[in-house]
Amino acid sequence: MEFAGYDINKYSPRQMVVLPLVLLLLAGVLLGYTTLTTGLPITPGIDFAGGTAVTAFTSDSRETIEATFAGYPLLSVGEGLGNGKYIQFGPMDDAQYRSLVALINEQYPDAKIDQIGETFGKTLQGQAFLALIFSFIGMAIVVFVAFRNVVPAGAVVLSAFADITITAGIMQIIGIPLSLGTTAALLMLIGYSVDSDILLTTRLLKRKGKLDEKLSGAFRTGIIMTTTTLAAIAAMWVVATAGQIQIISEIAGVLIIGLFVDMMMTWMLNAGILKAYILREGKK
Repeated sequence: MEFAGYDINKYSPRQMVVLPLVLLLLAGVLLGYTTLTTGLPITPGIDFAGGTAVTAFTSDSRETIEATFAGYPLLSVGEGLGNGKYIQFGPMDDAQYRSLVALINEQYPDAKIDQIGETFGKTLQGQAFLALIFSFIGMAIVVFVAFRNVVPAGAVVLSAFADITITAGIMQIIGIPLSLGTTAALLMLIGYSVDSDILLTTRLLKRKGKLDEKLSGAFRTGIIMTTTTLAAIAAMWVVATAGQIQIISEIAGVLIIGLFVDMMMTWMLNAGILKAYILREGKK
């Protein structure tokens, strides 16, 4: 694999950390602005904002369905199980909801209608937020216990935080909503990030040998691991997108973005911090 043979040692620690830190700052500003204007760092999907989900068993095309419900807050039309279509609508008042139900019963008598209230959506928001917080805290505790050194452990935690933050910023830019599925994808990214960061940190701090050789070896192993995972997730994204399975497509999309971001955070930010730390300790 050509990329795995790239010479990572030709950059100084300062050159390695500049781009990731700039991207982290920009993502933080974007998410902060979105939080101030909407109350959430990422535009929420139906799970968190509330709305109506309809499963209609029909052969109608997406364009036909969009034309049928043009007067309502239609969010998306995706493929459901069998010959079904999964249609999502945003929040609406009681009169508009009753009108929508009447239209659905007229056009698709066998359709299943599920309504998610705004209050229930806010409850899910809180639970998802707590899941992210506790997962991150648990990861940080394990990392600090494992390395018992503030700088290497802090670099791992910072890289994982940057991975989640920048991925969330890209989600907001390209329009992937925050839902239960994409929240699960962000939780999975914490595990992916820590896995590659611990590989790097263990290779550089626990093994004997020259720094350049250890860093090059860790880079080759880590890149092969990540690209293998990326290939599998990319295949899942292609199948889900072609089949219009929206939730799987969004989960796979978040993971693909996150893994590319993780490569940058691990092999630029974390590697740069560790390289500076080891060189400084060597001088001492």
